[in-house]
Amino acid sequence: MATRHDEPTVTVWSDIGCPWAALALHTLHVAAERRGLPLLVDHRAFPLELFNRQSTPKFIVDAEIVVIAGTLPELGWQRWRGPDWTYPATTLPALEAVQAAKDPAIGGLWGSDELDGALRRAFYVESKCISVHPVILDIAEECTHVDAGALAKALARGEGRAEVYEQWRTSQGPPIQGSPHLFATGGYAAHNPGVEYRWSAPPRVGGFPRLEEYNPVWADELLDIVRSRSADTDRS
Repeated sequence: MATRHDEPTVTVWSDIGCPWAALALHTLHVAAERRGLPLLVDHRAFPLELFNRQSTPKFIVDAEIVVIAGTLPELGWQRWRGPDWTYPATTLPALEAVQAAKDPAIGGLWGSDELDGALRRAFYVESKCISVHPVILDIAEECTHVDAGALAKALARGEGRAEVYEQWRTSQGPPIQGSPHLFATGGYAAHNPGVEYRWSAPPRVGGFPRLEEYNPVWADELLDIVRSRSADTDRS
């Protein structure tokens, strides 16, 4: 699908293994679909494992999934159902694939966003190991706007890796506070929008996350902003 210049675009910095980012993207896409608005998402990597110098601990992700899915069962998320040895040890290959898919010959922003969503669904709903290239490529085969064969060749050449590392270096700057952080035209910026949560104690000593509030209205407010800016650009 060709990209039109008048389509609203939101830049999202995130890690695919971050449940809060998956929640924000789900909310944004649902709001756009409900309103019948086209929406482009330009994904940028915020690789938590590079920041933390370790894989994101499964017990933290599990606890966050439970508290989010318990509040919003419509997400369809499941606790990890595969053997522990199949749990993704890294999300870098998935993040690289999303960046590689931005190539217009592979999928462009539409294909990249579709692949990102499919990878998140594979992890949070289907318990698939998105650390493994064959799994990633099987998922890409199901994406309408992704040329999975071209993606396979790109990943074999190492495409997407340099972009992930460059984005990691950029995301160390103060404007980007974590995963997810959303930016849009007109100066819009929001880190983990709509969410109020806290840990009862540090997770390593047995704490649990508590979702105090989730207000999805932020997605409609963001869509109003980008739609208004797009209309202003059309008139100029």
